[in-house]
Amino acid sequence: MSRLPTRRPHDPTEYEIRLTGHLEPRWASWFDGMSVTPDSDGTTVLSGPVADQAALHGLLRRVRDLGLPLVSVVPVTPS
Repeated sequence: MSRLPTRRPHDPTEYEIRLTGHLEPRWASWFDGMSVTPDSDGTTVLSGPVADQAALHGLLRRVRDLGLPLVSVVPVTPS
């Protein structure tokens, strides 16, 4: 028997987007309320729910507009 997914199709997906360089937490509003966490390794992690693929692409355009190198984009599986 197969397991049904625990996520409904229209639920937002949680993502962690890692960037090279540090952003201060005040940038959270510019990134649609995602948490902005500078890491000790010189990167910043943006994390939080993203409504859909169009919203994800919008966030990635903002990263591009800042000129910060993108390290990774990872969907986070709820525990």
